[in-house]
Amino acid sequence: METDLLERELYLAQLATQLQRAARGAGRTVLVSGEAGIGKTTLVEGFTQRQRDSAQTLWGACEALFTPRPLGPLHDIAHATQGELHASLERGADRPALFAALLEELRQSPRPTIVVFEDVHWADEATLDLIKFLGRRIHQTAALFILTYRDDEVGRDHPLRYVLGDLPARAVARISLPPLSAAGVAALASAAHRPAEQLYAVTGGNPFFVTEVLASVAPGVPVTVRDAVLARVARLPEATRRVVELVSVAPARIEYALITAIMGAAAVEAALDPALSAIILHQEDDAIAFRHELARQAIEEALTPLERRALHARVLGALLARDDKDGEQVHVARLVHHAEHAGDRERVLRFAPDAAREAAAHGAHREAAAHYATALRYGDDPPTEQRAKLLEGLAYQCYLTGQGERAVQAREAALDIWRRLERTEKVGHNLRWLSRLSWFLNRAADAERYAEEAVRLLEQLPPGSELAMAYSNRAQLSMLAQDTADTLRWGSRAVALAERIGDTDTLTHALNNIGTALLSAQDERGWMHLERSLRLALDHGFEEHVARAYTNLACQAVEWRDYGRAMRYLDAGIDYCTEHDLDSWRVYMLGWRARARLDQGDWTAADEDAIAVLSTSRALPASRIPALIVLGRVRSRRGDPGAGEVLDEARERALATGELQRIGPATAARAEAAWLRRNLAACVAEARPGFERALSHEDPWMVGELAFWMWRGGAIEEPPASAAEPFALQMRRDWKSAADAWERLGCPYERALALADGDELAQRRALAIFEGLGARPAAEWVRRCLREQGIHGIARGPRPATRANPHGLTNRQLEIWRLLAEGLRNAEIAARLSTSAKTVDHHVSAVLGKLGVRSRVEAIALAHQIGIVPANIGNAQAEDG
Repeated sequence: METDLLERELYLAQLATQLQRAARGAGRTVLVSGEAGIGKTTLVEGFTQRQRDSAQTLWGACEALFTPRPLGPLHDIAHATQGELHASLERGADRPALFAALLEELRQSPRPTIVVFEDVHWADEATLDLIKFLGRRIHQTAALFILTYRDDEVGRDHPLRYVLGDLPARAVARISLPPLSAAGVAALASAAHRPAEQLYAVTGGNPFFVTEVLASVAPGVPVTVRDAVLARVARLPEATRRVVELVSVAPARIEYALITAIMGAAAVEAALDPALSAIILHQEDDAIAFRHELARQAIEEALTPLERRALHARVLGALLARDDKDGEQVHVARLVHHAEHAGDRERVLRFAPDAAREAAAHGAHREAAAHYATALRYGDDPPTEQRAKLLEGLAYQCYLTGQGERAVQAREAALDIWRRLERTEKVGHNLRWLSRLSWFLNRAADAERYAEEAVRLLEQLPPGSELAMAYSNRAQLSMLAQDTADTLRWGSRAVALAERIGDTDTLTHALNNIGTALLSAQDERGWMHLERSLRLALDHGFEEHVARAYTNLACQAVEWRDYGRAMRYLDAGIDYCTEHDLDSWRVYMLGWRARARLDQGDWTAADEDAIAVLSTSRALPASRIPALIVLGRVRSRRGDPGAGEVLDEARERALATGELQRIGPATAARAEAAWLRRNLAACVAEARPGFERALSHEDPWMVGELAFWMWRGGAIEEPPASAAEPFALQMRRDWKSAADAWERLGCPYERALALADGDELAQRRALAIFEGLGARPAAEWVRRCLREQGIHGIARGPRPATRANPHGLTNRQLEIWRLLAEGLRNAEIAARLSTSAKTVDHHVSAVLGKLGVRSRVEAIALAHQIGIVPANIGNAQAEDG
């Protein structure tokens, strides 16, 4: 076996198995992880070499640039294929087109393809989006998508962690490379004719550490890899050391032609060979790179500041000369990297804004923000228009990436410059942005103040798009505060001006605000405005406006209890957002679909949707709140454990928004949970804050629900005049009409609550509904009511099946537990139950949570222990994930 692949045969076999599956038309993603130097690249290179006769390999690498260039791996692959993907890059196609071109090349490939993205822990934001895009669609190809990354550099909050967590589990395999064993290290030492004494203890079995130590001719074992690398480099010829030092300032790799342009072809040819022979550098086609990144870093860090600065300046000069001479465009992110480290202020200011715009065009907004910040560090101290524009660029990229405080600081600095330059239109523009940012940061008073000042200033100028959007911003603030009259006042101004000047962007935004506000006030004209906003957004490709329109249409339909309409919008909106990778909106709509399913009595599906939202790594607070409320209500209605903790988080997050649309549902859910515990005082205390806020608004459903729980708790006798009819009917003791109304709307739980206030027959019907839903606390309440009336023959407590299931699993969850215990994988369970693997994933997570175990293995062991399945079934695949 190859020495470099010692103790790696198991992982080579796993990769081969995954390639066989992919070759059958069911593409797979393999995540190869491990600490720096563990041998990830060596493993994948060895695997691709073995498969060169059966599959083609496309290799791309992420670079450790100061600010990574967007889509580096895609450029590497396009250069290799010279196909439509390369042509698209040359044409400057947008990100969706580039991603589609890569996917199409994989689909059309006549033979299986191995696509390697190396070192994705350094991936820029655009490349992370590409990984997500390809990972979700790789099953449509005959390709094996291999991602290598350092797991010791991917912490809990690393962006890569979120992307990998969102990949479809059914098409993903993971290989985590361990260190070499003591026996393996001894074998390597023996092959190198070196003593193995203390080598394993010093290196910990890291293959890179072992290799570097064994390659050193110095006596003894260096205490660190850095010492080993520097010791080896110090013994190279001086000319070779100069080449190594030059290569060290170029992350990832540097073109051979560029080295020769800097140092001279003859000198490089003579000096390079010793470094290649010493396995410090290696050649990758027409480029030279360090064999190990840690070695590159060790050399670069050992340079003095003056040496490092001079080398960066030489590389920058050569890149610019090549750009001018050959007409070959050098990636601007690379120019910025070297210009910054060379201290070249002029070129940083020249190239950083272009790099920022290019990164933003590819969706790499964090990289764009970094480029703007770089330019600002080198910008003029006096207030200039150029600096203000850089600050605006930084502020916008920070806004897109959730860096609210930093965005505010940049906007305030830009605002100060525009004020000094007496540019009123720019002042108004930044004031309007500060209003928007203040709202995101829950600073309602600041948002209103900035909005008012923006309008006042912009109205002093000839009307334009900025004034139109300032009007729409005022409308949006009023809509979010559920002030319909004010929304219509400002929204009408925005629409009129936008139509007059042909500003479709603002028109689409304003129509959405108006429509949502009207529907919140139960005015059916809102559907027309929101539908028009949706059509305009679709026609003009305003993707975020499309998502926002679908979201508000669906949410309002749910609020109206028009579930047929709601599900149509939710299905269409979720499909649209999935297709366009608009994850935040997709996740938000999943939370509202959970609410719709809860209302209609499909609690299992509601639970699945809520868990899907909460398990999404980057779900925003606005998405988590509806999901938390649904999950808390399902648990409290079923009498499951954990409801209190979930509803505590829902209340905390809702109160932080200051919005009735969040606070009302959270307080209603908590009031209901208290009532189900028969704590009437707590029921009133929980409902009151939301109830008092709702009375001053125009939402009859919100008023009705909160009033209902105040009534249940004994705090009020009659419904408020604005309460929605079903709630008002029940509070007036017309339980039959209330039950009929809830039945027409399709809300079985609320219908049962109404029937429970009726005669014996109605109460028996209520009991049957509650038992069918699995609503144990409500069912027990009805039983107690019947017994108190002297009605006998009502079964006490849970049914026998429930008593045999002390963990409170639903029937479907119990069934999935049994299948888990039989050793079935999630995909096999999905096939057995004729459902999706994703649904089974959510059920398995719920089962583990209810059982209080940490893994499938523990769940299977518990099943055997209590006799869910025979003890001889299921152990074979217990460890399979």
